[in-house]
Amino acid sequence: MTASSTRRTTAAHTRLAAVGAIAVAGTLLLAGCGDQTEDGGSGSTDTASASTAPLADKLPKAIRDAGVIKVGSDIAYAPVEFKDSAGATVGIDPDLAAAMGKQLGVTFKFENGTFDTLITGLRSDRYDIAMSAMTDTKDRQEGIDSDTGKKVGEGVDFVDYFTAGVSIYTKKGDDQGIKTWSDLCGKKIVVQRGTVSEDLAKAEAKKCTGGKTISIQAFDNDQQAQTRLRAGGADAGSSDFPVAAYAVKTSGGGNDFQLVGEQVEAAPYGIAVAKDSTQLRDALKAALDAIIANGEYDKIISKWGVGDGAVKEATINGGK
Repeated sequence: MTASSTRRTTAAHTRLAAVGAIAVAGTLLLAGCGDQTEDGGSGSTDTASASTAPLADKLPKAIRDAGVIKVGSDIAYAPVEFKDSAGATVGIDPDLAAAMGKQLGVTFKFENGTFDTLITGLRSDRYDIAMSAMTDTKDRQEGIDSDTGKKVGEGVDFVDYFTAGVSIYTKKGDDQGIKTWSDLCGKKIVVQRGTVSEDLAKAEAKKCTGGKTISIQAFDNDQQAQTRLRAGGADAGSSDFPVAAYAVKTSGGGNDFQLVGEQVEAAPYGIAVAKDSTQLRDALKAALDAIIANGEYDKIISKWGVGDGAVKEATINGGK
């Protein structure tokens, strides 16, 4: 994805009920991550065959015959998708994909890519879908570069499946006086390239006064950003709330980082699908609604300790 892969910044900061729940409750599971290429999604061996799956006939024939949906994903974003100690891809997205695969009679095959190239890979048919904690925004839907306001591509459709905001975190016991985004003026922040966090930091830097600015260090993945902060190369980091809370809970046994301030910019995560793949888009929506109805969705979301971000139904292009 290009610079158009960012959520618009608003002045209003929105706090979700879950702000402290994940970090305090400590229900997030399975520490560790990596960035190897993955050749299959979590739970893929449990997928129902196309002949018995209840929603198989909703898929395009080519995908149904292949038995595989190719998923572009940045597999280094725990707990949404990451590698466990055995090298398997695990997390919220792989678990949801496996449950949807049972409904559709296909395997969701996760293929690793850097976050800012996923939509490009979707446009070039390298992937059938992109599922990677991707925020559904109007800019992404319309193929607009949010930095320049210019159209850079056709855009994508989204099947929305979760709600999350953005958080700031610092080294534990050393918050540098940072409580809000405005406190970052004159500070250094680490983010993952092409994310909402990077866009928010850029927007906030433009508001700084008195000759101050925000030094933004952007990395290919969130693990690199965390490493930089851990080593003292920055004052703060930012990522989606479930990811930041997971890092606070697990990094250094919970001794490396702390959340500061409130979660902001709550918005939907969406599965990205090419504009001309309406049949696949609608099949994914049907599968997601099915696992919400049968309770599998809530079990998966609860397993990862992120129940307050759960949705009651799938939505197409619900982002703003």
